[in-house]
Amino acid sequence: MPYKVLIVDDSSFFQHRLKEIIGENPELDVVGIAANGQEAIDMAARLQPDIISMDYEMPLLNGVSAVRAIMAERPVPIVMFSSMTYEGAAITLEALDAGAVDFIPKNFAEVSNNSAQLRKRLQEKLIEFASKAKPVPSRSTEELAAEASIRSQRAKEKTAALRERLARRPEAQSPTSTNSSPNTAAHTSLKGKVRLVVIGASTGGPVALSDIIINLPANFPLPVLVVQHMPENFTKAFAERLNRQSALSVKEAETGDAIVRGTVLIAPGGKQMMLDRTGKTVKVIAGDDRVNYKPCVDITFASVANFLGDKALGIVLTGMGADGCEGARLLKSKGAYIWSQDEASSVVYGMPAAVARAGLSDAVLPLADICPRLTSDL
Repeated sequence: MPYKVLIVDDSSFFQHRLKEIIGENPELDVVGIAANGQEAIDMAARLQPDIISMDYEMPLLNGVSAVRAIMAERPVPIVMFSSMTYEGAAITLEALDAGAVDFIPKNFAEVSNNSAQLRKRLQEKLIEFASKAKPVPSRSTEELAAEASIRSQRAKEKTAALRERLARRPEAQSPTSTNSSPNTAAHTSLKGKVRLVVIGASTGGPVALSDIIINLPANFPLPVLVVQHMPENFTKAFAERLNRQSALSVKEAETGDAIVRGTVLIAPGGKQMMLDRTGKTVKVIAGDDRVNYKPCVDITFASVANFLGDKALGIVLTGMGADGCEGARLLKSKGAYIWSQDEASSVVYGMPAAVARAGLSDAVLPLADICPRLTSDL
């Protein structure tokens, strides 16, 4: 059966065009159209869609308020349509905080011209999130519970066997042992070994990054570079929002910004962020059209690998695709440390999965563990 989609937009033109674009995919079925936030809440409860596309600026009740109400009543994946302006970016970030899973820039020309790129992007996002959220109806609660119990028991058995094997190793008897298997609780302290933390993220990243950065203490000893897939204007709004919430200094990166402790630099949307030849400041360059992502995690990771080698910690968070995997490979080849977010806490397990499956992760961590590990290990 196709996934049920609810469209929320106050413009009759956008309602009509989005219905056409979404409805042409056989895996998607538009079951309703709401013209304001209150209608969206009512129709979401009545129609129980698998996913919602939501505008943010509407009469009676705006998109952010509607997201909060829908997520409180019956959580469902919501993809926001967002203006490309700074103001639109700020509101979109509020919607993501409220529970929306992702956003798509609202470009009138793309919608009017029936852009193939927009069709592909919108349909793929809706199917991706709907498929993750929709339960499989053919299996009973008892069957699912039994499977979960079996998986839990097998995991305990594997962990016990692994710990027993590790205990038999000679290095396990030594107090200086540094075994850091990503599947065990033990891990290597990185105190004094790392001079920079560099983080890459995409879908789900704004919320994940917020969870990490706003919880870092004011005395965090290292600088942080962040590459989040976002368009122009969004990264500026994101940096300013984090700066208000964090004990650290957070800003959108500009050429010449110093890489110093207590500072978080966020790569600007539409551009690339690299270290300059001294390795002490960043440079921001125009985004090359031959590169899919602007900013690109691979490019920043590669630059850090060239200048800092084994003095860096690279972290790959939730996101679609595999950006960051090749950069992580370069960092790893220089002796750097790599952490990746685990599947259970990722909105989309694409980027961190690529890193983990390539055998590049020194640790695969739940999002909730990343900030505590940063503060305890560095």
